[in-house]
Amino acid sequence: MNNHEIKRQFRKIWRFIWEEDSVWSWIVNVILAFILIKYIVYPVLGLILATSHPIVAVVSGSMEHGNRFDEWWPQQEGYYLDFGITKQAFDNYRFKNGFNIGDIMILKGKSAENIQLGDVIVFNGNRRDPIIHRVIKKWEEGGIYYFQTKGDNNKESMPNLESRIHEDNVIGYAVIRIPLLGYIKIWFVDLLKLFNIVL
Repeated sequence: MNNHEIKRQFRKIWRFIWEEDSVWSWIVNVILAFILIKYIVYPVLGLILATSHPIVAVVSGSMEHGNRFDEWWPQQEGYYLDFGITKQAFDNYRFKNGFNIGDIMILKGKSAENIQLGDVIVFNGNRRDPIIHRVIKKWEEGGIYYFQTKGDNNKESMPNLESRIHEDNVIGYAVIRIPLLGYIKIWFVDLLKLFNIVL
């Protein structure tokens, strides 16, 4: 195949992907976008932000407040006060109003030493998906940091999952919230599940 033939084939493929208005072209675009994001954008972001999971989609309602902070706080106050966290302290936390199912959270790596009360961290628990909850307690034992977290919308910490989180299980902490964009991932995963059932 000569240079002219190669260029002609390349132009044909290029037109099919970017200019043709067909179902097959759309499917190829989706596949290419997935490959680009998963194998190029995601790893590069991970390097820049120093975490293995730079972007996570919120898939549970455990951090939802459902109303304004002043209405949410009285329902949760007792639990937080037991940990010495006052309304004034919580009011200064990042994401003090929580976040919702379908939000995208941008994470950054942070040394365990620098994680503070009120930070929202993502960590590996004893289940398939990582958990994203707020730090309510931090302590050190033998040079290793441990954390306790709680979902803002949960009544208490889950005893077997988040009452003693080893620093090595922390993936990163949330720095930016992008509302609703995570539904793309949620719908895609649901579609794959449906596709598996059909097959």
